[in-house]
Amino acid sequence: MSVSIAIDNVSKSFGKKVVLNEIDLTIEKGQIYGFIGPSGAGKTTLVKMIVGMDTPDSGTIHVLNEKMPNLELLQDIGYMAQSDALYSELTGIENLKFFASLYKLNKQEMKQRISYAADLVNLSNELNKKVAAYSGGMKRRLSLAIALIHNPKILILDEPTVGIDPELRLNIWNELLRLKNEDGKTIIVTTHVMDEAERCDYIAMVRDGCILTSGTPKELKAMYKTDSFDEVFLGAGRKK
Repeated sequence: MSVSIAIDNVSKSFGKKVVLNEIDLTIEKGQIYGFIGPSGAGKTTLVKMIVGMDTPDSGTIHVLNEKMPNLELLQDIGYMAQSDALYSELTGIENLKFFASLYKLNKQEMKQRISYAADLVNLSNELNKKVAAYSGGMKRRLSLAIALIHNPKILILDEPTVGIDPELRLNIWNELLRLKNEDGKTIIVTTHVMDEAERCDYIAMVRDGCILTSGTPKELKAMYKTDSFDEVFLGAGRKK
């Protein structure tokens, strides 16, 4: 399989605090790759560097064979941040139209993509409300719709299901699996919810800026002789 993302010996510090320490990993095309770990582990910093919003102190990151940061590649990346970056005084539909206008979509494509994304996150009936009136969960759903709006080759989703009800969370994961299987998209998901790890093809467990262990869900469970991902994570921490 071809490589979508290559991270080579990446380190990052903020002041004296080491946030990422010599991270090496490769993410293949058409893979759902999970960064699993507690808050403050370094997951968000890592995905921001993959998107090109931040730069490593040392090491390199290549996305689709191009060194990051690279503004042109943003046409191929859908990014859902941990904090919702929305215009509160605009309606849901106005937010979607604004972000869609940043990409190379004609009017018909824009209309189709907005309809698809809004329907996926179950917001079609709420689009005429101002975002200021949205609940936290609705804002997360709108952020996900915006990440999908331009049909990107790579989706990077930072804690995408926080504040989303279980039924919609299942629908979103089913769509992510479809996007991987049918469209060949590469998807990165950060989460601290261990049961979501089961749905990833490959997992890197991150803590204190380091990758404790990585592998498929099946491999990791076999390695630590358990059926519980909480036990896998605890076991990886003990081995550190």
